[in-house]
This record gives sequence, C-alpha cells and structure tokens, in this order.
Amino acid sequence: MTAAQADLQIDRPAVADGAALWRIARDSKALDLNSSYSYLLWCRDFAGTSAVARDERGEPVGFVTGYVRPERPHVLLVWQVAVDDAHRGRGIAAALLDGLVARVADEHGVTNVETTITPGNIASERLFDAFAERHGAALEREVLFPTSLFPDGPHDPEVLYRIGPLSR
Repeated sequence: MTAAQADLQIDRPAVADGAALWRIARDSKALDLNSSYSYLLWCRDFAGTSAVARDERGEPVGFVTGYVRPERPHVLLVWQVAVDDAHRGRGIAAALLDGLVARVADEHGVTNVETTITPGNIASERLFDAFAERHGAALEREVLFPTSLFPDGPHDPEVLYRIGPLSR
C-alpha cells in the first residue's frame, strides 16, 4: 500500500454500503449502472467476493465487485471496479483488486481472474493489464458478448479478459 492509500481501509462491503456503491458507479460515467437494489443485494450476497475501500470516516470511496464462477470455481469474475472521483489517481483500484484477489485466492482457491471491458475504457484496460503483469500471469482477450446480443439498444461489445494462472 502506498502512502496515498495509507489512510484507507479495505474490507468487505456491508448491505449499508450498497447506496454508496451505487452512487460511485453512477458518478463514474464509465460503468453500466445497475439498479440501486442490485447493489444492495450484491453487498449482501457477494460481500465475500467483493471489496470496498473506506476513508478515515469509514465511508466507501471505491469498490470491486465479483463472484466465483459456479462452473469454474477457480475463476473470480470481476464485475465492476470504481473509485470516487475525489480519490482517483492514488492507486486505489489496483490496491482493491490485489487485496480482493489475494483474499479470494486464500479462501476459495482462485487461480484465475476474468473481467469484461468495453473497447475504449482505457482506465480499465490499464488496470487489468498492469494486474496481469504484477502477478506474472498471461492475459488473453476475446469478444464475449458482441453488440448484437444486447436487447436494450446500442451497446459496445464486452471483451473478456482472461488472466492467469496467477503467481503469488
């Protein structure tokens, strides 16, 4: 953890954090915003495979949500990563991702990470490219969901990033 991150606490989200996660996702202007209800459920049902960064007051300033894939229990699928605008540029997303993956690897035996990124989301591309490099892992990319599959209007394709196996 860098000096810029030293005042932050990284832990599991609680249901009471759901509204803050929804707000951070909304304000990111880069993520697909889910309903506020889904963030509440996520903090209840997937807290063990998610992480939140809290400031000195205990308020969420960033998060990573994920789940272990039922059909591939060695894979953590990272759903969303977001950091509050006032806290960006401090390496919080990387610290959240590294901390979450270490915890889920210890608790669930995860050896690989997957995520999807839309083309042009440079921040996410850099975050996951750097994550793969830090962990000495191969990174493969392929289109998982082409534009034609989205029923609710134009949507960029979702590119699957497969990272692993991770070295510790």
